[in-house]
Amino acid sequence: MVAFGKKLKERQLQEWEGYYINYKLMKKKVKTYTNQIEAGSERRHVLKDFSRMLDNQIEKIVLFMLEQQGLLASRIAQLNDQQDANQEQPDISKISDLREAYRAVGQDLLKLLFFVEMNAIGLRKILKKFDKRFGYKFTDYYVKTRANHPYSQLQQVFKHVGLGAVVGAISRNLADLQDRQGSYLSIYDQPTLPLQEPVVDSLKSAVDRLTHSTNFLEFLGQHALIMHDELPSAVDEHIDDQRYHFMSLILNLANTFLYMVNTYIIVPTADDYATSLDAAPTVCGVVIGSMAVAQIFSSVYFSAWSNKSYFRPLVFSSIVLIIGNAMYALAFDAGSLKVLLLGRVFCGLGSARAVNRRYISDCVPLKIRMQASAAFVSASALGMACGPALAGLLQMNCKYFHITFNQVTMPGWVMTIAWMCYLVWLSISFREPAHETDIDEAPKQCSAEQSDELEKGLAQPLLKSAEHEQDDDGDQECDASEEAPEESREPANSLGAAYRLLTPSVKVQLLIYFMLKYAMEILLSESSVISSYYFNWTTGKVSIFLASLGLTVLPINIIVGNYISNMYEDRQILLASEVVVLVGILLSFESIVKYTVQQYVFSGLIMFVAAEVLEGVNLSLLSRVMSSRLSRGTYNGGLLSTEAGTFARVVADATITLGGYAERKHLLNLTLLPSLVICICSIVATCCTYNSLY
Repeated sequence: MVAFGKKLKERQLQEWEGYYINYKLMKKKVKTYTNQIEAGSERRHVLKDFSRMLDNQIEKIVLFMLEQQGLLASRIAQLNDQQDANQEQPDISKISDLREAYRAVGQDLLKLLFFVEMNAIGLRKILKKFDKRFGYKFTDYYVKTRANHPYSQLQQVFKHVGLGAVVGAISRNLADLQDRQGSYLSIYDQPTLPLQEPVVDSLKSAVDRLTHSTNFLEFLGQHALIMHDELPSAVDEHIDDQRYHFMSLILNLANTFLYMVNTYIIVPTADDYATSLDAAPTVCGVVIGSMAVAQIFSSVYFSAWSNKSYFRPLVFSSIVLIIGNAMYALAFDAGSLKVLLLGRVFCGLGSARAVNRRYISDCVPLKIRMQASAAFVSASALGMACGPALAGLLQMNCKYFHITFNQVTMPGWVMTIAWMCYLVWLSISFREPAHETDIDEAPKQCSAEQSDELEKGLAQPLLKSAEHEQDDDGDQECDASEEAPEESREPANSLGAAYRLLTPSVKVQLLIYFMLKYAMEILLSESSVISSYYFNWTTGKVSIFLASLGLTVLPINIIVGNYISNMYEDRQILLASEVVVLVGILLSFESIVKYTVQQYVFSGLIMFVAAEVLEGVNLSLLSRVMSSRLSRGTYNGGLLSTEAGTFARVVADATITLGGYAERKHLLNLTLLPSLVICICSIVATCCTYNSLY
């Protein structure tokens, strides 16, 4: 695996060689500073000298960007003159030449954006290296003092610097050159109609990432926390195309949907099931949480299994879920709480979400990976809404062949049949993708057509690269070579190794993820117990309430993804969402005033919606600050976030069960109190690491 410094040298355009960040020189400077500090030099002199060097490097980059934008603008102006002349004396043969000329300008603009991307990565990596060497939060200081200063050019590397005007000019002129079949309408009259120009699509996507703006698709896709390598090559894309199979992707999404239905279909009736087996209603916490307990372990072995196969884990998952749901349904006639819990444990052991996420990461081509990630999250959200809604429809009470079919057993029987059908579909339609060792090794040299590679490279967010957090060569500087030791580049091979890669920023983001999942699980899992105690709600009303919460997921993400995330920074939305979650928790407490339906529904809605918004920005920031070694392998970032969320659910469900030992009138406040404490802790932790979240 090639270190970043060497990769920068290989990928840079030779004609622009002198304008890139001098990464190798800065590495040497960091080593020199280390020796100076050890020799007794004052730290403030080192910080001042390093700051000045960074400022000079950034200024060099920005001035070159402005110069290149001026050249591009001049070329567009010349083409506009030619287009005006052609309109006065029409020549159809020249229209094609003009189109190609505008496209050529677009390709050169892509090169400039790729130049910005590489330099942005280099700046962030050298800041992280400096922090690691000196144990000093220099990055916090440098970003804080220069982020919004009128004379600083740091943000010019990461934000819009007139590029939108160049993109707009290229787009408008290419649209005008299209055959409109006599229409008088312009591109401004049809804003919803896409311009069929791949170069324009690539430019718009690149500029969006450069300015930190996003859209619903990208915002939703970030929920999946499917991390990608920094700069994919043509070889990577070729391998992806060989491994991709559309129906196999659909089967993975169907697995995700069914599993979420399976998780939440029992929530409205879990307390009734526990009562029917002579247990306390709050035992529903154990019933619901036992699935999450098993999922903590299943996520690890499914992630490891997916290194070798995708088909076999999915088959195993389906079989285990069939057994688990059948046991869950039969526990009623057996009169056994143990069988009930064992059935839910089996369901948790069948959780193949790690396989579903891994398939998208490894086998879906880069050009549609964001759409697949968004589909993964959408399938989860729809399953979460459909589960309780389906439970509300299963209102029956009959007996056939000594087997009872009622509202508490029907969820188990319905899911048993659903997984049987899925297993048949899987056996017929799934295609095991070829593994990398089975694919012929392609040349590792860059493609002759640089524009294609640039478009692929720009498909990654500017600052999202997982490699940002990674030191090139650990604690060993090697000035003669930029090659990193192999062990410093390999994926983490254990949970301990993965934990050691977690920086304070990553730990805080995982704490936030734990907090929001804990709060949501408390709200959802105890809804049946709380609503029946205070309001005498039936299973149908509980189902409607939970389904309504689940249906807010996609609309809220549309609002945040299309509007809010374009108006505010992710870290601002993160902190605001945490505060709103805190408000929702406070409003949920029972006070001396009579607890009403309006208070319960309103506070629950605030808490749930804020947690959903928080989840999107939390995972977006997590993907930016997490090490590249956690973007692949068994113990990847997706697995860590899944484990954090699953552990939160386990703790929340255990809290509900433990709260059952007190009087039911105290259950609500007892379970909300830990949520309040964890939420306050996450807000404090966010404030402490706020300046590093960029």
